[in-house]
Amino acid sequence: MALRAALHQAGAAALSHLLRFAEPAVGQRTLPCSCGRQARYRELRAKTVLTVLGAATIARPYYLCPHCQQGQFPADRELDVADTEFSPGVRRMQALVGQDAPFDRGREQMHMLAGLEVTTKSVERVAEAIGADIALCEDEQAARAVQLELPIIIGPPVPVLYIELDGTGVPVVKKETVNRKGKADGQPAHTREAKLGCVFTQTKWDEDGFAIRDPDSTTYTGAIETAQEFGKRLYVEAWKRGWSRAEKKVVIGDGAEWIWNIAQQYFPGAIQIVDIFHARQHLWNLARLLHPGNTKRQNQWIGLHQKRWLDDGKIDKLAASLRALPVTDPELAKKVRTEADYFANNAARMDYPLFRSQHLFIGSGVVEAGCKTVIGHRLKQSGMFWTVNGANSILALRCCRLNRRFEDYWENRRAA
Repeated sequence: MALRAALHQAGAAALSHLLRFAEPAVGQRTLPCSCGRQARYRELRAKTVLTVLGAATIARPYYLCPHCQQGQFPADRELDVADTEFSPGVRRMQALVGQDAPFDRGREQMHMLAGLEVTTKSVERVAEAIGADIALCEDEQAARAVQLELPIIIGPPVPVLYIELDGTGVPVVKKETVNRKGKADGQPAHTREAKLGCVFTQTKWDEDGFAIRDPDSTTYTGAIETAQEFGKRLYVEAWKRGWSRAEKKVVIGDGAEWIWNIAQQYFPGAIQIVDIFHARQHLWNLARLLHPGNTKRQNQWIGLHQKRWLDDGKIDKLAASLRALPVTDPELAKKVRTEADYFANNAARMDYPLFRSQHLFIGSGVVEAGCKTVIGHRLKQSGMFWTVNGANSILALRCCRLNRRFEDYWENRRAA
């Protein structure tokens, strides 16, 4: 470790020498200023920047406009160190550790693994700033999607392309829940719903006919935002993944109305499937209400309705059987009607024998696992409370990393 520190120190000294800019030539000592006048070269000024080798000093030209007194450091923009004390390489590290673990743990990782001393707050600020920049790029792509200006993605046909979407609560600070109702009557909200979508492909199925997801084909997108905004975001991700080339398109979700509104608006013509496990959960909840505390009766009732009607895709008969239940309690009768309507309204999305015959997935396990690994693992740890902007920044950064586009972002940033 001592030898590594010595080598870093020597490298930082060499880097400082390389980063000493020459004074501009006599005929190149003015630059355009934002006020419309000309800024003039004054002197070389030094700036200390933390690099992956340690602290290094940049000596670069300073220009000052005599009219508006606005100063400029063109070299800072060229090196991507404007308004920051960290090099792009260090900020890349801070973003990487910040999206994966609590910010203080990221600080520890940078000290132990890279020998760099940074503060917890700097990891937070840099990670959120990079995530916000990624989110801004995604918003611009979504805006272009509305104007039908997305680039054509060239590639081979995609046999089956899936879109799954769901939501999960993220703990937020109090100011983010003002005038929002909580889950319990009379209680304020403590969370905001983060919507997550995933896109993946399928080309094969096993010997029993069950679909097999293509390895490493899953990408994610998500944010705390309205369903309308999220729909545009998810559409851009699907377009990147070959939506226009997909031979068969499938949208899978639970029975939430916002999910099917998005499917109808942004993915018309796609096969819509209600996750079978959510459908079964509705029956189990109803069984517990009809036969409270009687596990044997619950299992018998589930065996009759789930195996006989739900799994066989006979949803109309299932809904009719629920409406025919002899329930006298008004509250319970209302809940039974609600469940009957749920099945009746989603009957076409619950034709599971048809979907199985096409070797399609009928469960939304991919996005449910994503809610845990993409969102829960980072944003829902004990003691965490987020602002919406902070959560969205880290979520955008995390999706970028999991989608294997993190290096592309830095290459594009360097090119710019």
